[in-house]
Amino acid sequence: MIVIMTPGIGAASAEVEEVVRQAHTYKDIRTDVHEIVGTTRTLTEIYLLGPTATVPTDGFAALPGVERVVRVSERYKVIGRHRGQVEVMGFDYRGITFSQDTFHVFPGLCAVDTPQHVDQMFAAIAEHGLRTSRMGAYKPRTSPYDFQGHGKDCLPYVFELAGKHGVQVVAMEITTARHLDEVRSALRASGEATGVMLQIGTRNAQNFELLKYVGQQQRFPVLFKRGMGITLEESINACEYIASEGNRQIAFCLRGVKSHLGDPHRNLVDFAHVPVVKRLTRMPVCVDPSHSVGGRVEASDGLMDIFHVTAQGIIAGANMVLVDFHPAPAKALCDGPQALTLDELHGFLEDTAIAREAYEKRVARVRASAARAA
Repeated sequence: MIVIMTPGIGAASAEVEEVVRQAHTYKDIRTDVHEIVGTTRTLTEIYLLGPTATVPTDGFAALPGVERVVRVSERYKVIGRHRGQVEVMGFDYRGITFSQDTFHVFPGLCAVDTPQHVDQMFAAIAEHGLRTSRMGAYKPRTSPYDFQGHGKDCLPYVFELAGKHGVQVVAMEITTARHLDEVRSALRASGEATGVMLQIGTRNAQNFELLKYVGQQQRFPVLFKRGMGITLEESINACEYIASEGNRQIAFCLRGVKSHLGDPHRNLVDFAHVPVVKRLTRMPVCVDPSHSVGGRVEASDGLMDIFHVTAQGIIAGANMVLVDFHPAPAKALCDGPQALTLDELHGFLEDTAIAREAYEKRVARVRASAARAA
């Protein structure tokens, strides 16, 4: 059960204290208070945990300062929408809004290799008016002999160059708590030149201690990639680990799942789940076409599969696109065969704009139809 307070009532208020007191009068009920900072308002929510099936809602609904009481319908209490009873708040980070209504493209290097390539990538992004990118400093790989990333050694020039070109958010995977400390230190040394969206990669989708650790800090938002070999439900519950520790700034990324049915693509593309995740949760949804397709294959119509798959995700309502680019893919130290070139960035962004416009027209049509029927 969730008790949602009216806007303006903080977590330390007398009204919240009374809700908590009332909740504790019921046997074995625990409470968890969260203050949610959204894009337009801040809400305090109190979660009643335990055997709540027999706890009546009327008594809480009548308390001062309570906006409404919601019966939880999913196991993921904090990030769930609970059949539309809980609003989607979104979040702001470094002047950029992330929600289920916004749209951003994160082009960049799957793995940082040289300062020159990072500089070229950020310059191209800035030239096209973007403020978001991806840069892989830490790269968990299938083989221990593959390139594992430059780690903390590349962070100083990545952050400095991001600041130089006005890139505000860099999506960057971490695999241990130590990596987060290294990111913090390098950002501080750069004078906070940019911001970082911590990426939880598919291999760490059920690393619960790491999930709890990134959830306990609220400075950086988190981009969670669906586990390649687990169900959608399991992946969403993994995000609940982050949110339950206090960090609600989470974006959910679909990146394809392991299946031989996905051939000839690298993974079976799961972008039809974009509206599913948006319906079930409060999280904005990202798609990663590069790791889904895994190559620069061109269809008979002249468009690469990466373009087609990206459009599928966007036209289904994706809010973010995480995509591999590289100034010289043949020289890339990781996933070069799937990287697009800087010359292809303009066309890729034009294509995403066409798909996004189509999605917005689809939404406008159904809303107008609903308004006429009302």
